[in-house]
Amino acid sequence: MDRRGKRRQQTIDEILDVAVELMASEGVAALSLSAVARKVGMQPPSLYQYFPSKMAIYDALFQRGAEQFRDVRREAERTATTDDVLEQGLINLTAFSRWCMANPVYSQLLFWRTVPGFEPSPEAFAPAQESLQDLRDHLQAAVDAGRLHPDAATEEGVALYTSITAGVMSQQLANEPDAAFEDGRFTRLLPVVLEMFHQRYAPTRGKR
Repeated sequence: MDRRGKRRQQTIDEILDVAVELMASEGVAALSLSAVARKVGMQPPSLYQYFPSKMAIYDALFQRGAEQFRDVRREAERTATTDDVLEQGLINLTAFSRWCMANPVYSQLLFWRTVPGFEPSPEAFAPAQESLQDLRDHLQAAVDAGRLHPDAATEEGVALYTSITAGVMSQQLANEPDAAFEDGRFTRLLPVVLEMFHQRYAPTRGKR
């Protein structure tokens, strides 16, 4: 990247950082391009040289958040000190939950439809799809290791897993947004929720 390209990327990053700051104070759906421009120190028309619309900013933030979320979970799995796939699952889930609590703006944008009419572009959605595939791979590894029933790695299993884990985080962020992860009334239930999933898809499921 040449000098001009670096300056442009720095400005883009600054615009996105300011957008997150404003969304944290005013609400995710209340983002104003003019407010972003003022805080960055440029005229609103100049902002359109970087983002043609408010939806374009949301799209860039969705991609940035999805990449962060994907990388946090992968790093947690890479540095896990256990080979047990079910214990790795709790490590990944803990990393996911900590990231959500530390990044409530991105969490709302990624996991809840807080912006009417916003749909991420295929490019922005790609990292989220990679995270979903990572989950499928994890569940399949648990099946292959004999720790879960094959149904756990089906679309039903993936849907149930994401529903119960995202549900816990939704309750936590809605009711105790400022709580620490260790003290959260709902985040403390994550091991219990994961155990319920394991019981649902125990290797002996369907056997008498």
